[in-house]
Amino acid sequence: MISLSTYLSVSAVLFGISLAGIILNRKNLILILMCIELMLLSVNTNFIAFSHYLNNTVGQVFVFFILAVAAAETAIGLAILMVLFRKRNSIKVEELNILKG
Repeated sequence: MISLSTYLSVSAVLFGISLAGIILNRKNLILILMCIELMLLSVNTNFIAFSHYLNNTVGQVFVFFILAVAAAETAIGLAILMVLFRKRNSIKVEELNILKG
């Protein structure tokens, strides 16, 4: 049986990779969105691990809500990306200031 600390270690590594991806790459919007998704998945891993360890289903319910928010965030992020690409023919994060109304 896998211990709780193993799940938390894997989750911490995933969170660290996603945080490093956001910090190191501030130019590509698609990579930033993927790092945010990876960050949410690491949080989901924590919820599932604690839910299993404590024999409680509340953590699993939170995972469904987080997945719904992640899907909405991805849809909105990709819509912004398409608008940016149509306006400037690039997806550089520095050019996001053109979307100010």
